[in-house]
Amino acid sequence: MNKPLRRIAIFCGLLVLTLLVRDNWLQYLKADSLKDDPKNRRVTIARYSTPRGDIIVDGNPITGSAQTSTSGLNDLKYKRTYKNGAMWAPVTGYASQAYGANQLESLEDGILTGNDDRLFFRNTLDMITGKPKSGGNIVTTLNAAAQKAAYNGLKSQGGKGAVVALDPSTGKILALASYPSYDPSVFAGTSNTDAAAWKKLQKKYDPNDPMLNRALRETYPPGSTFKIVTASAALQNGLYSSADEATDSPLPWTMPGTTTPLKNEGNLPCKNATLREALRVSCNSVFGKIGADLGNDKMLAEAKKYGFGSEQFTPIRSNASVFSDNMNASQTALSSIGQYNTAATPLQMAMVASAVANDGKLMKPYMIDKLQSSNLDTIAQTEPQELSQPLSSNNAQILQSMMETVVQKGTGTSAKINGVTVGGKTGTAQHGVDNSENPYAWFLSYAKTSDGSSPVAVAVVIEDDNANRDDISGGGLAAPIAKSVMEAVINNK
Repeated sequence: MNKPLRRIAIFCGLLVLTLLVRDNWLQYLKADSLKDDPKNRRVTIARYSTPRGDIIVDGNPITGSAQTSTSGLNDLKYKRTYKNGAMWAPVTGYASQAYGANQLESLEDGILTGNDDRLFFRNTLDMITGKPKSGGNIVTTLNAAAQKAAYNGLKSQGGKGAVVALDPSTGKILALASYPSYDPSVFAGTSNTDAAAWKKLQKKYDPNDPMLNRALRETYPPGSTFKIVTASAALQNGLYSSADEATDSPLPWTMPGTTTPLKNEGNLPCKNATLREALRVSCNSVFGKIGADLGNDKMLAEAKKYGFGSEQFTPIRSNASVFSDNMNASQTALSSIGQYNTAATPLQMAMVASAVANDGKLMKPYMIDKLQSSNLDTIAQTEPQELSQPLSSNNAQILQSMMETVVQKGTGTSAKINGVTVGGKTGTAQHGVDNSENPYAWFLSYAKTSDGSSPVAVAVVIEDDNANRDDISGGGLAAPIAKSVMEAVINNK
């Protein structure tokens, strides 16, 4: 071979080698990023070429799929449908041909579309037998009756708010409601009507922000419900050893480093009150002083045991709740009654009530019970997992007796249920500069049945800008909703 031909052959060989390297780079190294690229239309077409699997509650699907017209520019064959979409949106999220997906619809998209690697064997069998490819199902831990009670309670109240209910012994999420809400069905397709519905739901056009998941993504000052954490810290750190010993609580009590007394809401019997009495009437002065006496470090350590400072993944992400570090004594006092910088999600406060009800053991909250293939075989099962032990069993039982007194003859009597032992704590949290706006109404509770088990713990928060300020209280607005949710779980059980 002469020299020019040899050079051409070498050059062509290098070109072939370069093409092979490029081809392998695209097929292996870049495959995932290209597959997930939002501009890759083929992925979207494949996602909506078959019906999605379903999200299941109490054995029944709360989702579905409907065949769409593939005329014109729409080449997506199926779109998502929802049953009682607004009630379930904080759980399901949405799956839209035009706007993508979020929450469970996004997190378990591979299962729902049938593309998850764990469905490989099922898909191979279907291919061999000629059966169309099908998505798998998500079986949730949700309780339909509890969810309905939570959503209808918020809706009848008419303001904004959220409810979370947990099974204290396992961490299963039984209800997760947010109001106002939205129906994901109205923008599941690609039509002009879908686009108009999506636009209308954006916060820019609706200041009530119906697409905000208030149960997981909004943090509120927890107000007096945080006194449960403060009482827990007092017991765990040995500041007080029982519910009925007198506390060192002068009245008035001036916050350290200031000339400002920490006021109570009215003429309450808070001077040297026992922990039980202080929780029953909700004494700011008693619990503020407990926080100052324990100090920022001990209060923060106890709050962290309940989950403050950490995001929770249910698997939907929940914002981290806040109890600040590096506070002085007066700031710690205010934070210990749920004000100053303290902020919590409704999920977080449900976790507080759940840990107390479960004799001090906090279980990790979760909402997916299992994942199924299209033929209902279980491919993944969630096992309950202990998250922490915020307080001892003995101290938890002391705190239970205090919370039960709140419901029996304190600020939480609206949550009483005949034949059931209920523990609770009300909260009315300041809102706005100098408390200028309507406060938030909170209620935490748990129910204990005759066999001694606690099947449900609940947190409710209400923000009602239109309510009469004097009528806003955790006992007045939030406790009746918590009661209806607890009754729903007990009756369903």
